[in-house]
Amino acid sequence: MKYVADLMTADPFCLERGANLKDAHDLMRAKNVRHIPVIDANGELVGMLTQKVLVAKVMSLVAQFGTPELERKEKQQLVTDMMLTDFASVQPSTTLLEVAQYFVTNRHGCLPIVDDNNKIKGILTSSDFVRLAASLLKTSS
Repeated sequence: MKYVADLMTADPFCLERGANLKDAHDLMRAKNVRHIPVIDANGELVGMLTQKVLVAKVMSLVAQFGTPELERKEKQQLVTDMMLTDFASVQPSTTLLEVAQYFVTNRHGCLPIVDDNNKIKGILTSSDFVRLAASLLKTSS
């Protein structure tokens, strides 16, 4: 195992640009994911939505409007209004060592994996590295 393609989750769950906060909240809950790539109609990566951002927005909506209004307010909030647009991405051929160093230096939880045309190919998370480390530690003992 040497390259991002060897460890990444291929074809991650994504949302399109027109999705709302309710869609994102439901997807994160149903699929147990913490990072969602946001794509355009051509499958090109335009943003990332993280659980941290989503939870902050949900808490803000609850504080402002109360729990009974949450679902209605979530449907009014587009993911494009809260997604991160300034983020790094890597290609499947990037080495795992480079990505590991990136995670340590930048303290990010995920990296989207894209091809030469910026189309989403996968996602790699810090949790993937923890699972890899656990696997390597098991085999070495």
